[in-house]
Amino acid sequence: MATFSQKPAEVEKKWIIIDAEGLVVGRLASVIAMRLRGKHKATFTPHVDDGDNVIVINADKVVFTGKKYSDKVYYWHTGFAGGIKERTARQIIEGRFPERVLEKAVERMVPRGPLGRRQMKNLRVYTGSNHPHEAQQPVVFDVAKLNKKNVRSA
Repeated sequence: MATFSQKPAEVEKKWIIIDAEGLVVGRLASVIAMRLRGKHKATFTPHVDDGDNVIVINADKVVFTGKKYSDKVYYWHTGFAGGIKERTARQIIEGRFPERVLEKAVERMVPRGPLGRRQMKNLRVYTGSNHPHEAQQPVVFDVAKLNKKNVRSA
C-alpha cells in the first residue's frame, strides 16, 4: 500500500470562525495551530499547506490561568548591544494591539520556515466581534465545547 501524499492542487480549504472570549490562550493556540497545519484532516501531508483558514474574534478577551496575566514576560531584542526589551502579557493585552498575544502563541506552535509562514497567513485575528470575511461563509467552531479546561472558570 502506497503512502498517500496530497498535491497542493487537491487541497480543499474551509473557513472557520472562533470566538476567543473567555478561552485560555495556550489551549486555544494549540487548537488553532492544528487547524492551520491541517493535522485534523485524514489527508494531512507534512510538506503541503492543507490547513483551514481561521478567523478569531474577540482576541482581546482571552484569559490566562494562574498568575500568567501579570507574570508572563515577552522578550525581544532590538539588535543593539544591551537591547533586550520585555513586556508582560498584561501590558500587551491592555495596550494598543492585544491580538498579538494570541498571534505569538500560535506562531510559536507552527513550524518555522517557508511553509509555516505560509500557514500563518491563513490566520486572521480581530479584537472585536466584527470581521470582514462574511463573504467566505465561515463555519462557527466552538473550542469551549471540546474540553471544559478550555474555558477559565471563576
